[in-house]
Amino acid sequence: MTQNQHISKGLAIALIAILLGLIAVAVYFSQLPKSQSPSTLYPGEVTSFQGVNLTTVNGYINYLNQHPDVAIAGTQHIDPATYKLTITGMVNNSTNYTYNEVVSGFNSTLQVATLPCVEGWSVTLLWQGVPLTDLLNQTNVGPDANTLIFIASDGYSTSLPLDYVKQNNIMIAYKINNLTLTPQTGWPFFLVAKNQYGYKWIEWITEINVSNNPNYLGYWESRGYPNNATLR
Repeated sequence: MTQNQHISKGLAIALIAILLGLIAVAVYFSQLPKSQSPSTLYPGEVTSFQGVNLTTVNGYINYLNQHPDVAIAGTQHIDPATYKLTITGMVNNSTNYTYNEVVSGFNSTLQVATLPCVEGWSVTLLWQGVPLTDLLNQTNVGPDANTLIFIASDGYSTSLPLDYVKQNNIMIAYKINNLTLTPQTGWPFFLVAKNQYGYKWIEWITEINVSNNPNYLGYWESRGYPNNATLR
């Protein structure tokens, strides 16, 4: 075999090795879930609102996948046919709302808000939902109530002062970035606890208990997290 033939054979082997490497890389990335591509957009998703750039929904899901401990019992899959949002406690009219009664029966509002996790990451999203005060007005809250206790389908709970909820027009959201929540992103309702750390942003909400106990400790609060989670 001549020297030129040796060179040609070596180049052919190198090219084949490079090609096989490229194929392996392509196969690897093709098998990654979309949530690992934060820039991927869903149909109808908005990327900015009133001049504010938003985290993509896939970007948010990417953080959730990296920090699965934010859900105490994994993603919740709630049956839409039987779901009820219960408002109980210090109210004259305990109420059970279906999902559609909340979404279609009340005026919705839009807010850009940043969810800051104590683990060091944050997401800024466009939230669409119903102000809690609109829901509470239907129940006739007792005069001594000062706290709202939120309970999720997985047993997670947290609380917020009633005055904070009223003064900040706090909502329960059913959409982010113009997309309806999915089980992974908190369907049916996600509390938008503006200016609070993430453990106050409860998702998969099933019950709101109106209380006069400002010292109620939720899931993480009973494990040492401060009950006052206001950003500093």
